[in-house]
Amino acid sequence: DVEQFKRYQKASHNMIKVVTMACEHDCNYDLLHYLVSQNIVASQGHSGATYEQAADAIANGARSMTHVYNGMTKFHHREPGLVGAALRFREVYGEIICDGNHSHYAAINDFFKAKGNDHAIMITDSLMVKSLPVGTRVLFGGNEIELFEDGSAHLVGAGNLAGSTLNVNKGLMIVHEKAQVPWLAAINSCTLNPARLLGVEDRKGSIQAGKDADLVVLDDNYDVLMTYVKGKKAF
Repeated sequence: DVEQFKRYQKASHNMIKVVTMACEHDCNYDLLHYLVSQNIVASQGHSGATYEQAADAIANGARSMTHVYNGMTKFHHREPGLVGAALRFREVYGEIICDGNHSHYAAINDFFKAKGNDHAIMITDSLMVKSLPVGTRVLFGGNEIELFEDGSAHLVGAGNLAGSTLNVNKGLMIVHEKAQVPWLAAINSCTLNPARLLGVEDRKGSIQAGKDADLVVLDDNYDVLMTYVKGKKAF
């Protein structure tokens, strides 16, 4: 509820910028309305919402969806679910995990076709096992997870996907090279679109005079050659 969120926000020194929530459990959309009033992005996810409930949440200010296809009601032609809403409402931002494990390449392509150049956001969903050896096990949210050879992390015992170890540069490669998404949509999903969602596009997300000059130089294999932070070489 709102009071609980205020405690979290106070503890974070007002650093919370995005909240993933199951809006169908938000009585009278009280929390959703409060987040909107504070310019905090409300994103639907980890949710069992119907298509109609998702549409109502969007009408009440929800602006994004968290890792589309995963952790939400699936698409069916008679019950479109939250996935159907993500594909239908083009002006709503949608994150998608592009490691090749959480979503099939064809599903990634379908998502980008539905969202266009300006509202898809590529995310890694990476966990703390990122860059550690295959087979590493750690506790995550009270559950033990294990790093698999394909870069995915799974709950030990249950076997469910728990997250990824993807890098953004390799996510860009997968989106463009394997899911065959056009370059503009692919690069925007890693740069300008998340900046717009967060309201920082005045200084982040594109290469323009007056912006922060946070730059990444990639080679033909999408490996990082150099990075610049505010115009100064950092790597």
